[in-house]
Amino acid sequence: MERGAAAVLVLMSWLLLFLLLLARTTTAADGLNVTADGPHRCGGEEIPYPFGIGEGSYRDDGFEIICRAGMPVLATTSNDTFIPIGNISILNAEAVVMLRVRSRCYNTTTGEPTNDSYTNLEFSDKGVYRISVYGNYFYVLGCNTIGYLRTKEETKGNDTTGTDNSKFTGCLAYCANSESAEDGSCVGVGCCKAEIPKDLVDNMLGFTSYNLTDKYNFSSCDYAFLAERGSYEFRTADLGMDFGREMPVRLNWAIGRDGHHTCAQAYANERDSDSEAYACISSDSICLDSPNGPGYICRCREGYEGNPYIHGGCINIDECRLPDKYPCKATCKDSLNGYTCTCPKHSSSPNPFNQTCNPDFPIFAQGIVGSIAGLFIIAILVFLGILHKEKKKMEAFFKKNGGPTLAKVNNIKIFKMEDLKNILKASNVIGKGGFGMVYKGIIGDSSQLVAVKRPINVNLADQEQFANEIIIQSRVIHRNIVNLIGCCLEVDVPILVYEFVPKGSLHDILHGSHRVPLDLNLRLQIAAESAEGLAYMHSKTATTILHGDVKPANILLDDNFVPKISDFGISRLIATDKQHTRNVIGDMSYMDPVYLQTGLLTNKSDVYSFGVVLLELITRKKASHSDNNSLLMNFLDAYKNNKSVIELLDKELEVVQDLELLDGLVGLIKQCLNLDVDQRPEMNDLVEQLRYMEKRCKRK
Repeated sequence: MERGAAAVLVLMSWLLLFLLLLARTTTAADGLNVTADGPHRCGGEEIPYPFGIGEGSYRDDGFEIICRAGMPVLATTSNDTFIPIGNISILNAEAVVMLRVRSRCYNTTTGEPTNDSYTNLEFSDKGVYRISVYGNYFYVLGCNTIGYLRTKEETKGNDTTGTDNSKFTGCLAYCANSESAEDGSCVGVGCCKAEIPKDLVDNMLGFTSYNLTDKYNFSSCDYAFLAERGSYEFRTADLGMDFGREMPVRLNWAIGRDGHHTCAQAYANERDSDSEAYACISSDSICLDSPNGPGYICRCREGYEGNPYIHGGCINIDECRLPDKYPCKATCKDSLNGYTCTCPKHSSSPNPFNQTCNPDFPIFAQGIVGSIAGLFIIAILVFLGILHKEKKKMEAFFKKNGGPTLAKVNNIKIFKMEDLKNILKASNVIGKGGFGMVYKGIIGDSSQLVAVKRPINVNLADQEQFANEIIIQSRVIHRNIVNLIGCCLEVDVPILVYEFVPKGSLHDILHGSHRVPLDLNLRLQIAAESAEGLAYMHSKTATTILHGDVKPANILLDDNFVPKISDFGISRLIATDKQHTRNVIGDMSYMDPVYLQTGLLTNKSDVYSFGVVLLELITRKKASHSDNNSLLMNFLDAYKNNKSVIELLDKELEVVQDLELLDGLVGLIKQCLNLDVDQRPEMNDLVEQLRYMEKRCKRK
């Protein structure tokens, strides 16, 4: 029984000892689970092998990293100074450390130094680290002082064996007075800097000063330090900087205890038990002699990436998945030693990595392709010739149609044929007549609907006066007149662009397939507003404008049945102050007989035509010249023989109770159709009478 108790006590003692050793190991690694191959992390910084944290996790003592207060640091040989380290790169064999600025100050009374002039830059005593040649500058700050950086003297026992002066750099900082130095300038006045020579390992800093008696009042200290390029810019205030200031310094590192190994030596001594093991242990790694100082470094061979210092650390790169880094303009195929980039069969490229592959053709095929290419070039030249000819032709039309004059008019837009090509299609035709074709569409990116009128024939006299007629029409801005937006002059017969009036013409409403019911009030409104548009043309414009072809087809209606007079341009615009007569292409069913006899078009000619329009408006019967205008003859015969004209009215107006109003309207029509021109009313008078009848109708 006593033996059993003793055994239990021994077992518990061994278990307690094991737990204490485990806790100690964990504490030594600062709470990290370490392995021989790493990588480890400290404060977010990755620590890759051959570096490591904790016993057994790093290659040798030179690569030991201590995780102190969440920061990776190096312990110096004195073990009481810790140097922060980071940005450890396996690929470039680099790291960045933070080194304190070294200084030497002087007693302002005696002029004697108050601290040691010489100090070592102790990274470790294992020859692992050396100052990067191209990553740093050596800076000296002060007045009348030389700062230098050199390899530490080799010693045997207490004897100094000498100094390798080829591994030496330094510079002179001079000051005449407190105003000499300038911010941002480090060219020798208050601040100087020097390039770093190769092979600086186990380094020392030192100062050599001259007479500083008159400099103590503004610069009683000298400073020397290394700093990564781009990390420091001189300020005059730094001549009295904080002694505890640290600067980032870029270091190179290499394998080789005491710095005595090259690749050849390390490989040759790999099996020597007295020598350190060869470091490049990944099967796809290579060895390179260190470019800065003794030792060697390992890298993954071409086509691989990773850590060459651990087994299986170099991993094949699939270059085909990284086209930005590994270009290929052909067929890319990954391989163990890199990648191949080759053109498919029957194609080739001078450099498939940067130039695309082109099909390979036999000679006869090249001849065929050459012939086709030649014909294609000829076709292009012919096409360009046609385009040039068409361009010249359009320029001639533009000039002939008054383009230079109209281009100066502000409220007329000059369209190119290119602007209208999508509208001038058969599917967009909304009207056709003796004057030409009318198309509906939208120009460019605008949302405004337009009506494009393409005349089919205009005589030479009209073409010569086209610019003047367009200018006059562009100035006609009235609610009851269709607005002219612009024109295209690059064709033989100019094309006109008007605002689009959606409900069509009065002819369509009265007689077409889209006829709609119209009460007397709406008919009087259409008549009165149509008269207002004609009255504006006759008397409210700078130049009297005669329409010459007033008929229901030329009175358009919008969605609210507001009438708009159209088709009075081109061959119908006449300036009456010139007493000019000419043949007017108009509809004979509505033409003034007096004009047909005399050839003289006046404003009373439009009044006569408007009378015929009013007659159609109240009868809903179509005037026709082919049967001697039976509608007009029946009306005049009934009026002359005191017959009831009411019988001729549209059946929709039979419900009208105000016969006196209808009689007044019939009388107004008779006045318009009077063969005595002087007995016809002016268009302004017609507006007043029709407005009066409209108001009277509304009151009923």
